[in-house]
Amino acid sequence: MSAISVGQAAILGVVEGVTEFLPVSSTGHLKITEGLMGIEVDDKSVVAFTAVIQVGAIAAVLVYFFKDIVRIVSAWFRGLADREERYHHDYKFAWWVISATVPIVVAGLAAKPLIEGPLASLWVVAGSLIVGSGLMWAADQMGRHKRGMDDTGFKDAMLVGSSQILALLFPGFSRSGATMSTGLILDLDRVAATRLSFFLGIPALTGAGLYELKDALGAGVATAPLLVGTVVSFVVAYASIAWLLKFVAKHSFNAFVLYRIIIGVLLFGLVAAGTGRRLPHRTPRPTPSSAWTGVRP
Repeated sequence: MSAISVGQAAILGVVEGVTEFLPVSSTGHLKITEGLMGIEVDDKSVVAFTAVIQVGAIAAVLVYFFKDIVRIVSAWFRGLADREERYHHDYKFAWWVISATVPIVVAGLAAKPLIEGPLASLWVVAGSLIVGSGLMWAADQMGRHKRGMDDTGFKDAMLVGSSQILALLFPGFSRSGATMSTGLILDLDRVAATRLSFFLGIPALTGAGLYELKDALGAGVATAPLLVGTVVSFVVAYASIAWLLKFVAKHSFNAFVLYRIIIGVLLFGLVAAGTGRRLPHRTPRPTPSSAWTGVRP
C-alpha cells in the first residue's frame, strides 16, 4: 500500500510548487498539510516523497531560466578549452555555483544523523519559521539593495550558498529565505538576491531529489503518486517563480515575514494539540489528529 494516494500527491504537489521558492518554508507547509490529511509526517516514505517532488519544482527553474542556464553552461565549457573565455562572468559564475554547492553537500553528509533524527521535528520547523522571519526582516532593513546580478562575485556565491545549511539543519528556516536574506545582507537588490537563490538551489535540490528517489520507490510510495506530485509541483512552481520575480521588483519581504510568523504560531498550536509521542513506524491510515502525534518533542 502506498503511504500517499494520488489525490494527496496532487495536493502536496500544489503546496510544494507554491512554497519551494517563496521564502516561507516548503518543509513547514508540507508537514502541516501532511498532518492535516492524516499522513504520518515522519514516515520514511513520506519524507522521501517530499524530496522527490522537489525535482518538479527544480525542473520549473530549469525551464524558466533555460536561456540563462544554456548561456552559463556554454561559457563554462568554452572556458575549459579557451583561456580567454575564462575572464567572462558567466564562466566564473558557473564555477561559483559548483563551489557554493560543496558546503551544503559536506554538511548534509556529516550531519545526516541529526537531520534525520532530533532536528526532524515539527517543533524545530515551527521555531525556525519564526526565527527565520526575524533574520529576513533584519536583512531587508539593513541591506542597501544597490548591487545587481552582474555585480556578484565568488564571495557572494559562497556565502549565499553556504547559508543553505541553515535550512538543511533547521527545516522551516527556508532555503529560499536563508539565501535571499544573505543576499540582501550583502547589499544585493531583491531581484538579484532572488535570482541568485534560484541558481544556487538547482544543484542542491536536484541532488537531494535524485538521492531520495530510490528510497521513495522502495519505501511504500507508488509510482503514480510520485509522478502526479512531481508534475503538479512543476506547473505550479513555474507560475510561482514568475510571480515572485515580479513581486520582489516592487515590494519588500515584509509580507513574507508576517506570513511566516503566523504559520509558525499555527504550527506550534497544532503540535501542542498532539500528544507529543512518536507514532509507531507504520500505523494503518492514521486520523488527521493522530498524525500530529508523530512529532518528536
